[in-house]
Amino acid sequence: MSRTPAPPREVRTYLDELVHRTRAVCGPRLVSVLAVGSLALGDYRHGRSDVDVTVVVDRSLPRRALPELAGALAHPALTCPAAGLELVVYPADFAGRPSGGAGYLMDLNTGPSLPERVSLDPEEAPAFWYVLDRSLAHQAGLPLFGRPVRDVIAAPGRPDVLTALRASVREHAEGEGHVADNRVLNGCRSVVYCRTGRWSAKRGAAEIVAASETDFRPLVTDALRSFERPRESALTLPGAAVREFLTWVAGRVDEAVEAEGGDGAPSREAPLDRP
Repeated sequence: MSRTPAPPREVRTYLDELVHRTRAVCGPRLVSVLAVGSLALGDYRHGRSDVDVTVVVDRSLPRRALPELAGALAHPALTCPAAGLELVVYPADFAGRPSGGAGYLMDLNTGPSLPERVSLDPEEAPAFWYVLDRSLAHQAGLPLFGRPVRDVIAAPGRPDVLTALRASVREHAEGEGHVADNRVLNGCRSVVYCRTGRWSAKRGAAEIVAASETDFRPLVTDALRSFERPRESALTLPGAAVREFLTWVAGRVDEAVEAEGGDGAPSREAPLDRP
């Protein structure tokens, strides 16, 4: 039987306290706390990576508990040792079924390198971020408290994941505020997912793309070098080369969508009634 990997030592005390405070606020309505993102994929880079956490609660959790939880976990009330904390709270009845929607109860961004953000309305944010996070969580989520990952997080369908990837690539090509190396490495991970149907760590995905795509090898290699540096001292990558690469990535995602026989439109579902 394989052992569940432990979080990196740099963030273990922090995650223990995060779970303690989340249990104190949510009480018996807390279902699970999961580490996702780079922590789950074994690619956490201290000083560069965010801590990504998914919290699953019973929908009966009082609405007033959500701002209380945000206050308890916000930096510096709880000092974040990483670049930032990205924490999403889902109701269990939503997280436990496949969906192409955002569906969260709360989305919290906080930390020394992240703009502070608390959202209690899933209509405020593009759904693709959350679809991709739940897909990764279902595959590799690291349990910190509560029920096992596969019991609480359903995998979104591949068409919904590909739709989300298409939007993600567009965001990284056109959106502001993304570090150039992260734009490239996320593109590599998108390509590998399209080829394999599984999520890979950014650095592993980049090595796969660099080995198979010689035209992009210098750019990907520079992105890997930059990713070893703190976020504030990332290398400057040539903008035209990054855009050309992301255009190529978008083409690979489009090919995957066509292979599925879809048009890349997200699935529509009737919303669950709120209490």
